[in-house]
Amino acid sequence: MDGSVVRAHGPISIRLIRTRDAKPLQTELLQNRPWLQQWEATSPDGPVSLDMRAGVRRLLQQHRDGTGIPLVMEYDGEVAGQLNVWGIARGSLSSATIGYWVGERFAGRGITPTSVALATDLCFDELRLHRMEICIRPENAKSLRVVEKLGFRYEGLRRRYIHIDGDWRDHYAFALVREDVPQGVLHRWITGGVPTDPSPSSPSTRT
Repeated sequence: MDGSVVRAHGPISIRLIRTRDAKPLQTELLQNRPWLQQWEATSPDGPVSLDMRAGVRRLLQQHRDGTGIPLVMEYDGEVAGQLNVWGIARGSLSSATIGYWVGERFAGRGITPTSVALATDLCFDELRLHRMEICIRPENAKSLRVVEKLGFRYEGLRRRYIHIDGDWRDHYAFALVREDVPQGVLHRWITGGVPTDPSPSSPSTRT
């Protein structure tokens, strides 16, 4: 997989990250500190560098190792954010996890759900993975809306799961398996085929 567009729908596309993306990504991150900081992964060992060039090199190494797919989300050819497929496991598990962020100025254009759908279809179709997971903090209403739109199934609460914004945070876990979307996640969403009734264990039904 090279740095060209790997999946697209309308003005929204995803592609493999490139070294030269470091500058626009870092600019977007710095300009969106109040918008993004409360959802960003941190380290219990101390401050994490915002050196995006080093970060891109690490992500590309993970891609070469086969453990991740670091993607850039674009809108009309402009870098809008980042989506990472990480923790790729082959064999009997055959799964991966998706994480993402988008700049505030691009919010409300359908970039995140479309990109998540495109990336999930990529993993199901080309990587032949079986299960895709997204873990979201209960307070992150915008991300919860993404998985609701796409019909990711709620699978439970993970206590103090990921170090975010300076502490260990609870996360809801959502997932899809390939059999859930025989025609693809994007197709099911844009054709109105996503189930509308939440499962009994969905956080939207919890009191």
